[in-house]
Order: sequence, then C-alpha cells, then structure tokens
Amino acid sequence: MTFNQITVVGTGLIGGSFALAVKQRQLARKVIGCDREPVLARALEIGAVDAGEVRPEKAVEGSDLVLLATPVGAIIEFIERLGPVLPPGALLTDVGSTKAEIIRRAKMVFGNATESRFLPGHPMAGREHGGIEQADARLFEGAAWILTQPVLAGPHEQFRKLVEAVGARAVVMHPERHDRLCAWISHLPQLISTAVAAGLLEEFGSTASLDGVGGQALREITRTASSPYSIWRDIAYTNAPNIEEALLKLEQRLAHIRENLKTPELRAEFERANLFKKD
Repeated sequence: MTFNQITVVGTGLIGGSFALAVKQRQLARKVIGCDREPVLARALEIGAVDAGEVRPEKAVEGSDLVLLATPVGAIIEFIERLGPVLPPGALLTDVGSTKAEIIRRAKMVFGNATESRFLPGHPMAGREHGGIEQADARLFEGAAWILTQPVLAGPHEQFRKLVEAVGARAVVMHPERHDRLCAWISHLPQLISTAVAAGLLEEFGSTASLDGVGGQALREITRTASSPYSIWRDIAYTNAPNIEEALLKLEQRLAHIRENLKTPELRAEFERANLFKKD
C-alpha cells in the first residue's frame, strides 16, 4: 500500500479519474474527495472516493498525499490556503497545465521546504468534456505524467510509483521547458480549434448547416472547441508569453502558406510537415 489516505481536491474529470483509478487498483487505504456536494455525491456513487468533504481544510486532515485537481487559478489559491495546514510530512501535488506561476506561489508558502513538501505535476490526459460524469479509471493509461521537479526519496518516490500504478509514465522535466512545450502541443492546438470553430460559426452559422458535409478533418480540428473557457482562462493568463510566441510563429507560417498557394513552396511546406510524423 503506497499511501494511507489520499485527498483529491476537485473531483472532476482528472481528479475523479485519479481517485477512481486509485480505488479500483487498491493503491490507498482511503480516498477523500473535496468538491461541491452534488459532485461528491456522484463521486461516492461511482466508487471514486470513500468519503466526501466540502471544506478543504477538513478534507486534508490525516492525509499523507493531497492532489489539487482544479483549474490553475484555484490550484494557486489552494496552495496558499492549504499549505499552512497540511499534516506534517504530507506531500502536496497538482495537475495544473502550467507550472511556473504555481511553483512561484508554492515557494512563497513553503519557503526552503518547497522541494520536500510540494511536487508539481501535470498528467497529459483529458477529454473535451469535463466533470465527474466523464471520470474513467483508465484515463491515464499510456499517458505521460510530467513532474517538474527532481523526484526525491520518500513520498516523492512513492507518488512516482503511484503514477505508474495508474498506468501513466512519469516524466521529469524542467518547469520552463514544460510551459513552453505545452504552449505548442496543448495550448496552441486548443486555440486553433477554438478559432476554427468560431470562424465556421461566423461564416456559415450553426453547425446544422454543415451536417453531412464536414468530414473527419473537420471533426478532428474542432473536437476540443467545446472545452470550457473557465479552464483555459487560467492557462492563457499564466502561460501568456509562451502562448503568444507560439501563436506568432504559427501566424507567420500561415502567412507564408497564404502567400505561396500557387508556388512550389506550398509543396515544400507539405514535405516539411510530412517529416513530423516519420520516425
């Protein structure tokens, strides 16, 4: 048994899936969920948690691992709120899609003990729709779970083993590289999907007008367009420089394509892109 008691703050898609995976694999003696009452009722119903508590300070009592699975802004608030009341020796971790601001705030709370008390993380898993209704114990299977701090002996190493036990691959990465990489492989694709869907709506009206016409390419590029702004607001705010850089470079490349629709350079651009998928 890795941990005696785990508290998951935020039992939506990611937190609920993590709790469900831990429960089904019997990786902790007890799992406590912390969220709104209706969400906790559903988490209890599907067997994701053993008990629910709406008060975060109460929910972390007796836990040796606390996972913050909320939007980035709330993660920052919970670090400030829960850091001072965590049980001695308890490890705090998170699932935030950006890391620099989260780590900065953790250092303000934990000071010199930051590395031992807080392990920043980010599972590269998710779906376009969130909520406890979408929770799946298999969500993390085969996914990378990025840890943006060296894994120390003790609770850190225990958590790494827990990550692997739920099917993920633990990957250690510097936080600055994480934020720049995610700007390109996660944040930029989301904004492209959002822009294309918004553009289609403006040009053609409701999606009903495209029924029976749009193919797989349309479905793929707009798949995440329904992702909620409440999640992406905090990501955009806390990783703005990296996202701005990615958007600018994409704008320049699109402009290059637009200017070369009738020249051999378009073929060259396709050939460059084809290399990306090759081993």
